Amino acid sequence: MYSLKSKNRTIVVDKPIVMGILNVTPDSFYTPSRVTVLEEILLKAEQMLTAGASILDIGGQSTRPGSQWLTAEEEHARVIPPIEQLVKEFPTAFLSIDTFHAKVAEAAILAGAHMVNDISAGLLDADMLSTVSRLQVPYVIMHMRGDPQTMQLKTDYKNVVNEVLVFLTERKKACQAYGIPQLIVDPGIGFAKTIEQNFELMANLEAFQILELPLLLGLSRKSFIYKTLQTDPAGALNGSTFLHAIGLQKGATILRVHDVQEAVDGINLFNALYPNLL
Repeated sequence: MYSLKSKNRTIVVDKPIVMGILNVTPDSFYTPSRVTVLEEILLKAEQMLTAGASILDIGGQSTRPGSQWLTAEEEHARVIPPIEQLVKEFPTAFLSIDTFHAKVAEAAILAGAHMVNDISAGLLDADMLSTVSRLQVPYVIMHMRGDPQTMQLKTDYKNVVNEVLVFLTERKKACQAYGIPQLIVDPGIGFAKTIEQNFELMANLEAFQILELPLLLGLSRKSFIYKTLQTDPAGALNGSTFLHAIGLQKGATILRVHDVQEAVDGINLFNALYPNLL
């Protein structure tokens, strides 16, 4: 059991929880996840919260392989107005900002968000760690090589599990040196990994428990699933749900998903099967 504490909000995590994906983008890889009109954003948020999402993760730019890089100013314009409105409409919701720009992270927290989810673990913006430390909010550090435009050219691992673990260990130490109080780790499924490497990480996910930090798993509808099943993102729900169950067995405690109800149902069944696991 652990707690996520931010400002005047606390989530006590005594069982696995769901982070719902809110993509305020026109180009995320899963088309139904794109919400660019404020009314659509609020409706999607309400649906996710009603279905049982503990956290809403708001992102302003796609990080799929080869996606367009947005400046901090462009991303700010996309995410801050929706966050301000979400805070008004759902004052008890726990909001996360999905960004690698320190200025966007700070603006989002000041607008009412509660945590920062950074795919680069602080490596794409030299000001990120000092900013998160000053804000004193939970921080997700993910493994990635390069950036979304180059990452799929950087998959030459000798041992992907060990190398991801070494990376996260080093970033954990860097964050702790800055005095960041609450860390969550994400092995970065789909980021600078081949299909085979993604499955190798899944098969050995329990190895990351040595970090003694909450483990976030973000695999929802990703290409290693739908390519293996010879389908597309729309046809990857069953595969995502199956791998979420494997992830829960291996120690994941936060599932970052497009499909909140299905993930919540899976967690409820998991808890019934293993009532004393977490």
